[in-house]
Amino acid sequence: MTPPGFLFCRDPLRPRRPDSLFAAEEAAVRRTGARTVLTDHDALLAGDTETAVGRVPRDSGAYWYRGWMVPSGRYAELDRALAARGCSLLTGARAYRAAHELPGWYEAFAGLTPRSVWRPLPVGGALPDPAVWSALAGALGSGPGIVKDFVKSRKHEWHEACFVPELEDTDRLSAVVGRFVGLQGDSLAGGVVLRAYEPFVPGGEARVWWVDGEVVRVTAHPDTPDRLPAPGLDTVGEAVRALGCRWVTTDMALREDGVWRVVEVGDGQVSGLPADDDGEVLFRALLG
Repeated sequence: MTPPGFLFCRDPLRPRRPDSLFAAEEAAVRRTGARTVLTDHDALLAGDTETAVGRVPRDSGAYWYRGWMVPSGRYAELDRALAARGCSLLTGARAYRAAHELPGWYEAFAGLTPRSVWRPLPVGGALPDPAVWSALAGALGSGPGIVKDFVKSRKHEWHEACFVPELEDTDRLSAVVGRFVGLQGDSLAGGVVLRAYEPFVPGGEARVWWVDGEVVRVTAHPDTPDRLPAPGLDTVGEAVRALGCRWVTTDMALREDGVWRVVEVGDGQVSGLPADDDGEVLFRALLG
């Protein structure tokens, strides 16, 4: 059996080289002896899958993708385009969506992560009446909340497009949702998620890397590279194995009451490492 390879995003200006953000990781993979192939991320996002996978040799086996985030629909197109070339992704389209989008992973982690509700919303779709958001938030009860889409928040616009001081304040909730959706624009992923707000201690987040249900790395979160907490992981491992996806990440933070919580789950292929980490240990684990 052919050992798995890795698909990396190419540099848009230097197409024979990997994207500069992933160059050190691509070199680390090559040090393991594994194959690397460059894909065109811009072409993939534009729906031109033939160009996106044009460098992938036919019948060359299975691949891990490693690069920029891909919307779940485009990832499914990538999966089909590779299959047409006699190749495959080790994380299939259904598993990618499950780990990448909150509605896919929430059930497995429901007791370990802030309570959440959501509503699908197409890109460019009309915003529902404020009463719709009020009814959705009713399942969370009173208190503060967070607005995000199925993948990301806008925490850097905390007060205008993320945090709602009181979910029962319909006008404020509707304003934050509207601002969030407006700022996301064409990048809106899936729809709108409302989450109960939980206060965390200011010690940063840990990003835990799981392969086939087992921990292989614990790194700092890229947003707090100078802080590396040490979370408890026993019950989280149970949830990861229940989710059933091969390569995932869980972002962990310590709540003010001393309980470790899962802030976010992600597909490992598109989760970021700290800037000074080339991922070689992780890649060797993925190669088995």
